[in-house]
Amino acid sequence: MNTILEVKHLIKEYDVGKNSRQRVLHDVSMTIERGEFLSVMGPSGSGKSTLLYTVSGMDRATQGSVRFCDIDFSAMSEDEIAKIRLSRMGFIFQQNNLLKNLNIFDNILLSACLSKRETKQEIKERGKKLMEQTGILQLADRPITQASGGQLQRASICRALMNQPEILFGDEPTGALNSKAAGEIMDILLKINENGTTVLLVTHDIKVAAKTQRVLFMMDGVIAGEKHLGKYQGEAGSLKSREQKLTKWLSDLGF
Repeated sequence: MNTILEVKHLIKEYDVGKNSRQRVLHDVSMTIERGEFLSVMGPSGSGKSTLLYTVSGMDRATQGSVRFCDIDFSAMSEDEIAKIRLSRMGFIFQQNNLLKNLNIFDNILLSACLSKRETKQEIKERGKKLMEQTGILQLADRPITQASGGQLQRASICRALMNQPEILFGDEPTGALNSKAAGEIMDILLKINENGTTVLLVTHDIKVAAKTQRVLFMMDGVIAGEKHLGKYQGEAGSLKSREQKLTKWLSDLGF
C-alpha cells in the first residue's frame, strides 16, 4: 500500500463576525493509504464534515497541508483543485443533489460529460454498466421524482464513479435511508473498495462504521482516537463482533 492522502497540522477557521473567527479543526494530521476503507465518527459539531470537505479540496485549509497523490493543494488554484476533484475524486452526500430537470441516466452521465475525457458513446456505456452493477438500470429514463431514496443514492454512487475516481468521499451517505437501504448501499461501497477504490466516509452509524477498515473518532476538532478493525469479510457473526468492539471503544471515549 502507498499513501493516497496525507494531511499535516491541518487548521480550519471560519469568520463568525467582525474581527472574530471560529476554529473548527485543531492541528489535525492523518494519512490514508491507497485501497483503504476509512470512516470518521464523532458527535455533531466535532468537525467531521469540515475535515472531509477540507481534505477533499472542497474547502481551503487555514493552515497546514493537504497532499493528494503527492500533489500539494496549498500550491494550487481553485480551478486546478476543481479539475482534480472532477477527474480523480468522487463524492456522495446524505442528500443526493440530483437535478430535477434531468432523468436518472442523464444525472449519472453529467460529471463525465463535463470532464470531456471520453466520447459520448463510451460515457453512455459506462453509465449503463454502473447502473446494471448497482441494480437500477431499469430506472434510466425515470425522473428522479419516481425513485426511492435508496435508488437515488445508488444513482449518486454511479454518478460519483463515472470518472473512475481514485478516492470516494461520502458525507453521511446512508444517513437519510432506512436500515435495509443503508445496508444495501454499504454492500455497494464495500464492492467498490474491493475493486481498488479508496473510500472515506463520515458517519454516525455504528453498523456502517463497523464495516470499514479503520475508524477515526473526532471530538472538538481533533482526532481523539483511532480503531483498526481490519478488512470486513462479510460474515454476519464477524459483523456483530465488530459492532460490539466498536461500541465499547466509542463508549470508552465518552461517545
